[in-house]
Amino acid sequence: MSSGFDYSRLKESKIYDTLRPLGKVITKSFYKIEYVGTENIPADGGIILASNHIHALDPLIIAMGMDNRQLHFMAKKELYENPVVAKLFTMVNAFPVSRGLSDKNAIEYAVRVVKEGYVLGIFPEGTRSRNCKPARAKSGVAAIAKAAQADIVPVAVISTDNLKKHTKYTVRFGKPIKYEELGLNDESTRDDVRAAAAFVMDKIKALWEEGHCK
Repeated sequence: MSSGFDYSRLKESKIYDTLRPLGKVITKSFYKIEYVGTENIPADGGIILASNHIHALDPLIIAMGMDNRQLHFMAKKELYENPVVAKLFTMVNAFPVSRGLSDKNAIEYAVRVVKEGYVLGIFPEGTRSRNCKPARAKSGVAAIAKAAQADIVPVAVISTDNLKKHTKYTVRFGKPIKYEELGLNDESTRDDVRAAAAFVMDKIKALWEEGHCK
């Protein structure tokens, strides 16, 4: 089923910043959120934010830690079957992707997001973790980085209280991984891309292991 999303149009949402205060109210009503390392997010230029994934609100929570930049993130295509949800998601820069498939439109759109100077949010694991611990990365994050020749900011979202409402939720932004550190080039093989994705996930795991702030 077609999502109805127009992949030919790419721009920042005018209503995104208007909705930002509401987003902060929503996230704070669910969790006691603390952001660490927000200074590691570049003030401008295309960049990929790669995070582990534990909760449906992760994109919103991560976005609310970025006061001066808008986040573009992938959402599973099934959500776009509801026209109201599809319109809302599009208003906040989300775009649909078919999970488990080679979604050419979504991948090309993601690369454009970065090349045109915006912030792309991606969950390398491809789905939420059932135990709130980082899992193995799929190759998508490295494939997009390779196509865009982009740096990656590793992000760890941490909740050690089984995501219970009003408990601690920490978001750690790490120092950018320079594209050159991924070891990718035009001659890279699929194994090279998978290794680069694993390298990114190792950086995310290291942040996650730091845990909550004391």
